[in-house]
Amino acid sequence: MKMYRRMVLAAAGAVAMMAALPAVAEDFPGGPVTLIVPWGAGGGTDATARMIGTLLQGELGVPVAVENRTGGSGVIGHSAIADAEPDGQTIGVATLEIGTMHNLGLTDLTYTAYTPLGLYNADPAALFVRTDSPHADVQALIAALAAASDREFKASGSAQGGVNHLAMAGMLLAAGLPAERVAWVPSEGAAPGLQDLAAGGVQIATASLPEAEALMGAGLIRPLAVFSAARMPNAPDVPTFNEATGKDFTMGSWRGLVAPAGVPQDRIDVLTAALTKVMQNPDYTGFMEGRGYAMQWTTGADFEAFMKTSDATLGGTLKAVGLAK
Repeated sequence: MKMYRRMVLAAAGAVAMMAALPAVAEDFPGGPVTLIVPWGAGGGTDATARMIGTLLQGELGVPVAVENRTGGSGVIGHSAIADAEPDGQTIGVATLEIGTMHNLGLTDLTYTAYTPLGLYNADPAALFVRTDSPHADVQALIAALAAASDREFKASGSAQGGVNHLAMAGMLLAAGLPAERVAWVPSEGAAPGLQDLAAGGVQIATASLPEAEALMGAGLIRPLAVFSAARMPNAPDVPTFNEATGKDFTMGSWRGLVAPAGVPQDRIDVLTAALTKVMQNPDYTGFMEGRGYAMQWTTGADFEAFMKTSDATLGGTLKAVGLAK
């Protein structure tokens, strides 16, 4: 009888413990998850997001729909993520531009509008010209820019104030030229900016090497230098800007997964755990390695600290080039 009583008490205790646990494991996600991409189809952010979305669907057991919300130099997509219901059913890709848009006066949004999930990629920008460009190297291009009048040359690769715009402006300043020497033609991401270069609409473009892979492979554009501290393993023949000019300048983009601010922690834990498995999936690592995307996975508070530092650095750069509002 005593043993039976102990069994009843143990069962009751187990039921009580289960009742105290969050129900999230049973009811979250409660349906399809939306993954918002603030930039257009065909660029690096879109490509990596679609791979992540496909694998995340397998981990969560629910459909993951990738939606491109473009426009407003990234404001529309980033706003859509921040304004979504904070229930974990909507997440998105935040990019470096979240640290530039508010400094440009385009929005009040900052990194504090999001719950950080994880930083998964950071790539340096590179400098491109058409394959038939008369400028054989960076020194020749800079000499031509120095002899040109303001806005005689045109460049593209991102929205106004985006990472690739800042890379171009920073390169000009590092070379001792005014930032306005080159006219910037805004684009909704690297892909259309690089296509504009290939079509002859602009003479220069800045983007990451992976984003330019298809057009390089087609023989339409070529890189002159990469804005990184060391040469890239996937392009060992491309010199750094410092090597090519003796000028120290680096700049690159980053991509991270976020949710709206205010999502309950237990749901963030579920999403982070699932995304961590995605980052370890051989299909994901093979995809990233095959396209030359740098990989990392920095979660939670560490990612938030990274965004805070990036925000401060970009604000200073924009102020230096006269773009901060």
